[in-house]
Amino acid sequence: QVQLVESGGGSVQAGGSLTLSCEVSGSGFTNYCLGWIRQVQGKEREGVATVPKSGAATYAAYVKGRFTISKNNAKNTLYLQMNVLKPEDTALYYCAAARRCYDLIQGKADSWGQGTQVTVSS
Repeated sequence: QVQLVESGGGSVQAGGSLTLSCEVSGSGFTNYCLGWIRQVQGKEREGVATVPKSGAATYAAYVKGRFTISKNNAKNTLYLQMNVLKPEDTALYYCAAARRCYDLIQGKADSWGQGTQVTVSS
């Protein structure tokens, strides 16, 4: 069982930065791939970035070079640093966990946080 609680969303102007945090409890850090999934209003959920138990992170093409996913094992916390934000990044961002990183990048997960809104104005 994995529990996920996000924080750090908000409103920012285009070109700005935000950092999302996700507290992970249960067996999330040891047994799951962790990541961020977003949902633009009226569209399907899409994967943003994933980080496996060990190994390199994976990013969706539309955020590569602008977003960085990281985790602090000592704090059981997952992060998403978002730079050079664009209006099209406006979405509800979910912290998520899955047995396979492939599922996360497809926008699917076994466990979900409650979501945090990110709004980017032009």
